[in-house]
Amino acid sequence: MDPVSIGVIGGSGLYEVDGLTDVQEVFPDTPFGKPSDSIVVASLDGVRLAFLPRHGRGHRLLPTEVPSRANIAALKLMGVRKIISFSAVGSLCEEMAPRHFAVPTQLIDRTRHRPDTFFGEGIVGHVAFADPFANDIGRILYDSMGELDITRHHGGTLVCMEGPLFSTRAESELYRSWGAQLINMSAIPESKLAREAGIEYGLVCMVTDYDCWHTDHEDVDIQMVLETLSLNGDHAKHLLKAALPRVAAAPRDEAIANATQFAVITAPEKRPAETVAKLTGIIDGL
Repeated sequence: MDPVSIGVIGGSGLYEVDGLTDVQEVFPDTPFGKPSDSIVVASLDGVRLAFLPRHGRGHRLLPTEVPSRANIAALKLMGVRKIISFSAVGSLCEEMAPRHFAVPTQLIDRTRHRPDTFFGEGIVGHVAFADPFANDIGRILYDSMGELDITRHHGGTLVCMEGPLFSTRAESELYRSWGAQLINMSAIPESKLAREAGIEYGLVCMVTDYDCWHTDHEDVDIQMVLETLSLNGDHAKHLLKAALPRVAAAPRDEAIANATQFAVITAPEKRPAETVAKLTGIIDGL
């Protein structure tokens, strides 16, 4: 199979992409296990992509159970350089209402139980993560949203919580006091691992609810989320169709592509051969 440079990760409500041609399906092994599900490699209007449903088809995996290292490793080993990721999110601010779409630019990590790095086992690396998303991809995604019948937002901070329970009222108010606008359960560790792998990562947030802070709206529950997911999923498919050729044609962000060029600080002679072999093709600069 020829390398494919664009990866698409589907979140809640987006388990498949319409209009694909020249379809192949692979379920690769990686040094970190199998990905969430088989990966569909196909063309959409002439652009080749690799589509992976984050929670598996049928939504079988908790956010904590998603094998993110295997997912990102599989995409990198297939040649992916850019990822468009979709996620259902809650809103922590009035202006980002349910059924709106948003492209955040900052991120707060509140997860606790997830492997979130490829490093370890004798190899130490520290990668810059000040701007956690690929801002060029984010701008393309936001601009492409202008062609859809949705309200769109650009910028702001996303909190990634552990789950699977939704926030307490105190947590929701805490995150609002920090100036955060959105909350989800999936941006970490995907975005961190993508950065370590030198992959540009753009995130589309599809708002489903107001979490539990808004006194004029019901507290979030799964029925509320499910009612909004279907409509958001349809919009996501149209957005992907509009944005994909522009993302594919955009020049690479060299700072992200070269993120690990000088990140590894373990002396070369001290790097275990088995760990080097495990990371070869995933981490550049070894």
